[in-house]
Amino acid sequence: MARLTTIFGGSGFIGRYLVQELAKSGSRIRIATRDPHLAAHVKPLAALGQLELVRADLRLPASVARAADGADAVVNLVGVLDDRDHGFAAIHVAGAGAVAEAARTAGARAFVHVSAIGADADSASAYGRSKGEGEAAVRAAFPGATILRPSIVFGPEDQFLNRFAGLMRLAPVMPVVAGGTRFQPVYVADVARAIAAALADPASHGGKTYALGGPEAISMRALLAWIAAETGRSPSFIEVPDGLAAALARLVGWLPGAPLTHDQWLMLQADNVVAGQADGLAAMGIEPTPMRAVAPQWLVRFRRRGRFS
Repeated sequence: MARLTTIFGGSGFIGRYLVQELAKSGSRIRIATRDPHLAAHVKPLAALGQLELVRADLRLPASVARAADGADAVVNLVGVLDDRDHGFAAIHVAGAGAVAEAARTAGARAFVHVSAIGADADSASAYGRSKGEGEAAVRAAFPGATILRPSIVFGPEDQFLNRFAGLMRLAPVMPVVAGGTRFQPVYVADVARAIAAALADPASHGGKTYALGGPEAISMRALLAWIAAETGRSPSFIEVPDGLAAALARLVGWLPGAPLTHDQWLMLQADNVVAGQADGLAAMGIEPTPMRAVAPQWLVRFRRRGRFS
């Protein structure tokens, strides 16, 4: 019988690509999500009977244990971007530890925890601290876990390239915050391949921490300029001084839907690149996909006349 892989957060952005990657190998897949009714879109990504949906909430360890029961491999993809309802501590730290503990108790042979570049228990950012503390909780519960730290993940459904392209379609002026900060955007399909590779070979990758980045490090300023050129837009870019950006983020960042929280501004003060860390894609023999090679395929919808521009 094909092995069973439980994916916590498997109905999200990265999850749908991981499902397709695992389905190709014949693995049985269990998607653990807070609301299975909202995860039906992943079922067609696997063969009939190959995938099941179960209810689990990282704040409820008993539900996590049930979702991991019987699994040969476990993946944790769950993360939040703001600290509403103390989500950083509950999801990134306690929740990650609960998933790792459930994987160990289930006797899983492989466990992959997806963290983020910038994870550091001493980070000035609450997000970065929680990610670092979560990694420590994972290591304590499941020492053989593979921890992956992607840079910004891009793909057809992302909330990064698409978000900026959408803003440029609406606004003639584009504020640039932390324009010199560099990112190393990594393609979502490459992240999925890395997770699958780590699951397939825990003897080589278990107990290790890898950073995942694409082939190009690019500044925020250059990235925005590239998106504008690719979508045929020409907004006026206005550099926002760091002091003003910090003040505005602190003043209004707590509001629902704020474009930038103070904690996110703190994260933007450091480069988000692989340099200085173990390169996961290289270690797994995965050739990183250039953003410029694939992103134009979906960014074209932001052009004034689409593919006819």
